[in-house]
Parts: sequence; C-alpha cells; structure tokens
Amino acid sequence: MNRKTSSSGRAQVLGVDIGRVIIAGDGPDTSFIGGSEADAMRAPAVEGAFDSLTRLRERFAGRVWLVSKCGPRIQARTRRWLDRHRFFQVTGIPYGQLRFCLERRDKAPICEELGIELFIDDRADVLEAMRGIVGHRFQLGATSAPAGIVPVATWIAAERAILATLDGLGVCSR
Repeated sequence: MNRKTSSSGRAQVLGVDIGRVIIAGDGPDTSFIGGSEADAMRAPAVEGAFDSLTRLRERFAGRVWLVSKCGPRIQARTRRWLDRHRFFQVTGIPYGQLRFCLERRDKAPICEELGIELFIDDRADVLEAMRGIVGHRFQLGATSAPAGIVPVATWIAAERAILATLDGLGVCSR
C-alpha cells in the first residue's frame, strides 16, 4: 500500500476549511450564506483551490478532509455547491471525507479525531483553537499571522508551504 508517513511512521492527514478557502466569499463570512440559493450556486471557487487540492490529495494518498462550521441549512447548501461544481469528482477527494460542526471551536476536536496534522483555514481564531492539536496550521489569504500559523496569500503559496512542511517532516512513500 502506498502511504505517506512521517519519519515517525504516522500517516499525514490534511484538513481544509470550505468557506473562503474553497468557496470564494467576502467579509467575515461568505456572501454564500446570506444570498439566494441561485446566488450561492454561482459563487466561484477560490482561485487555484481545485487544482491545488487535486495535487495535495495525491500527495496525501487521499487523506484530505473538509471540515467546516455551519448550521444545517448551510450544510445542505454547501453539499449542493460541492456537487454542482463537481468538487469531489475533479479533486478526487472522497465524498465521505466531509465533516461539519456548529461552532468554530469544534473543528479542533474533529481534527484530533481524524488525526489531522495539517490544516488550512482563512480564520486565525479557528487555527489558534487548534494549537496543541494540529501541528501545522496555514492561514489562507493572509500575509501575516499569529506565531505558529503560516500565512499563505494564495492556494499556490499554500500548496508550496504544505509540501515544504511534508518535506521537513521526512514524509516518504510506504
């Protein structure tokens, strides 16, 4: 079996937020939330997200999880957007690797449960709540970030930073 593991032998798992990380938006949350269903379905993907996640899914041997905070209505809307944009078919990320929570702070226990070692989100407060649980945290859309969080302005920068982290961990094929 081809597994990506660190020198400690542990398989690496990547976690990815959805709003303003995969689905483009503006303001503190995406306009995807407050607009009509038709407007939400027209929301574009964040530039480079699908391409980078396709390559990262390959590097992580499929161990990429989407973890997003939203209520039931937006959960359903998010699933419809992912389906309409053929996210799972394009990226190869398994459909079942999608988890929702109702509070931002609840992403950390989900990461712990799933063994997520690397996480990309657009919110520093979410990433701060993962301190001590997720070893490598990346803030998309940022040019600066709190200590311990890597700012990455774009998906290309995020992909490079994640791959550099894997290289630094001594990740190899097994």
